[in-house]
Amino acid sequence: MASSSNLLVFVSVAILLQLRLGFTSATSTKYINDICNRVRNSTFCFKTLNSYPPAVAATNKYQAAQAVLHLGESHALKTLSFIEKVAMMRSNLKQFKACQDVYKYIAMSFHVPTSLLKEAPDSANYDIMVCYDQTTIVNNLIGKNRDVASKKVMTMTMKMDVFINLADIATTVIGW
Repeated sequence: MASSSNLLVFVSVAILLQLRLGFTSATSTKYINDICNRVRNSTFCFKTLNSYPPAVAATNKYQAAQAVLHLGESHALKTLSFIEKVAMMRSNLKQFKACQDVYKYIAMSFHVPTSLLKEAPDSANYDIMVCYDQTTIVNNLIGKNRDVASKKVMTMTMKMDVFINLADIATTVIGW
């Protein structure tokens, strides 16, 4: 008889866990949908956010926005690291040093808003929106260069624009 009650408890726990996981998945999907249905590149958005555990685990719009901001900051830091390596080997060092400054600013602009999301979502959104100006600076500095390193920086910068758009929408959705 004891094994029957253990089996019943085990089955009950398994069912409850599935229901809970289903609810969490549906909740996080809602926040991902709220963001991805409004961005310019929804395919990239869905693919990226659905494969990023903090976004999938988000149980509210603030956590979803924080996940997006962390992804953007990570890409900015990755791009900055690449630019720093390239700058050491370049004859047009001034251009790449200026790009370093731009990406330091972008990384900071993605980092700071995570603490502003609840108290001042408009300020968080403004910090993100200014990043579009920063990627324009990179385009003006090296966008016409034809070397491999410059082209890679421009590819990374175009992807940064996609992350800026995601963060713009994620910080805007908080106000809705």
